[in-house]
Amino acid sequence: MDMTQNLLTRRRLLRHSAALALVPGVLAAPRLARAQGDNPAAFPERPPRLIVPVAPGGSQDVVARLVARGMGEALGQTIQVENMPGGGSNIGYEAAARSRPDGYTLLAGSDSLSINAALFPRLSYDPLRAFEPILPGVAVPQILVVRAESPLRDLGGFLAAARADGLAVGTPGNGSLSHLLGELVQQAGGVRWTHVPYRGGALAVNDLMAGHLQAVWINIGAVADAVKAGRLRGLAVSSEARAGALPEVPTLDEAGLRGLAATGWHGLVAPAGLDPQVAAKLTAAGQAALRRPDVAQRLAGLGVEVLEEPPAALARRIQADAERWALVVRQGNLRPD
Repeated sequence: MDMTQNLLTRRRLLRHSAALALVPGVLAAPRLARAQGDNPAAFPERPPRLIVPVAPGGSQDVVARLVARGMGEALGQTIQVENMPGGGSNIGYEAAARSRPDGYTLLAGSDSLSINAALFPRLSYDPLRAFEPILPGVAVPQILVVRAESPLRDLGGFLAAARADGLAVGTPGNGSLSHLLGELVQQAGGVRWTHVPYRGGALAVNDLMAGHLQAVWINIGAVADAVKAGRLRGLAVSSEARAGALPEVPTLDEAGLRGLAATGWHGLVAPAGLDPQVAAKLTAAGQAALRRPDVAQRLAGLGVEVLEEPPAALARRIQADAERWALVVRQGNLRPD
């Protein structure tokens, strides 16, 4: 090939590369690069969006919207909430992981980040490295409940019944924190029951009330009112200390199963590589939102408790939970739906 042909070939390759660079996702700019014109000191210059990886209406969605509204007022920009449910939250998580780390895309994260790292070995994103923590948010205790007329009056009686007769125990879903916590209790207590996963906690509670289940593991906010009204009985909560929403219900430690405390969380993370100045602004705005009296009152009604922790504590929690649930998943040979 002579020199002229070499030059023509090189020019064609350059033109081809330039054309490819215009196609989204091909020859993309480095992940840490900020959008042209973005100025961390002036952030936010336009409305950010908050991806919520679950359907509207649940406690994670409610918490996300409460925090988003308060943060928007603190930042001077309305935060646009976008629900992306499905795939065990992986659809929303992946969309957030692929977003530019400029502060204009946030993610309503939860304990499912750690669980998914253990439960889904072939994800297109790394749940433990794709995000950086912004706001620890709130702790979400789990609770074991039975019908008020049930003969099961405490955790000891529940475990004895599971050993003797077998029980049908519902959870909000396969791979949920309630499911893994129940598996952890079975492994520690040397019992087995029939796990009945639902697509949402409300469906599980409805079947419990109808007598189709003997018990349900669920987040405390979903059943706190029913327990207070005497329609359900709480046997144990998963938090280290008794939950403020239902202080009469003992912890797992108090009920005889020590070292099993496992509390979920609802908070905010962002794509990894976020400018520290932008991250600090978002964290400050999130903390301001949680301190609002109207937000605090609504959160108390959900049975969740504000986590007075820095973002670094959330990073440690995510990593520690991932290691813990990976062991439970392996020992229980658990698989996603």
